[in-house]
Amino acid sequence: MQKPQSSEIGTLLLEIGALLMSSGANTNRIRLTMQRIGKSYNFKTDFLITHRAIILTLKDSDGNVSFNELKQTYNHIPNFKIVSGLSKLSWQIVEEKLSVKKAKEEVKRLKSLPHYPRFIVLSVVAFACSAFCRLNDGNFIEMLFVFIAAFLGLFLKQELAKKKVNPYVNIFIASFFSATIAGSLGLLLPYKHDNILFITSILYLIPGIQLINSISDILDGNTINGMVRAFIGVVVSFAISTGLLLAILIFNTN
Repeated sequence: MQKPQSSEIGTLLLEIGALLMSSGANTNRIRLTMQRIGKSYNFKTDFLITHRAIILTLKDSDGNVSFNELKQTYNHIPNFKIVSGLSKLSWQIVEEKLSVKKAKEEVKRLKSLPHYPRFIVLSVVAFACSAFCRLNDGNFIEMLFVFIAAFLGLFLKQELAKKKVNPYVNIFIASFFSATIAGSLGLLLPYKHDNILFITSILYLIPGIQLINSISDILDGNTINGMVRAFIGVVVSFAISTGLLLAILIFNTN
């Protein structure tokens, strides 16, 4: 009976760890969550958490290895519903002594939660970019231009992602596209703050989660994961800046 139980628990822990990593959790949160759940089921957990895979070993109370397996993470798409839901689940397992079966059902439920409607996401993100334009003294016409550029740029980015375009190429194209739209609208109705409008139209591409998690991981001693996330953030930033620069050069903006 021991082996099936440890296998179920190990599979559950790997699934939770992979979901947390893919959804934008930092390494320390993943480690604490997996340890908490493993301890609740009377297993000692040893694991290696990387950006692309998690290796887990379970040991029983006598120190015998009863589970050892590797699981690759999923595509890295931030989803804080998953992160907060799995964190809450880990405490439910501890406090309410949930069975493995019920825990798996909850994980399945969290994975099936619907996303916000696409139009809402596009609109809110575009509005946030236009709000930054306003904070930098942009007028309402410029805010409208930024809204349109960010809305269409994010729409294009999502469409390219569906077609499995390389994510860094995708970001470059989206950056260039949004900045080009901003510049093109300016040809129809000139505005005052050229640089502000160009820059705020591509703010939706900034890799904030990667950069924040990289600092968090390094401070927590998870140096390798922190450096990987920092490097990804740098590459993304380079793709954004290259697309923006190309658009600015085309419109010969100071």
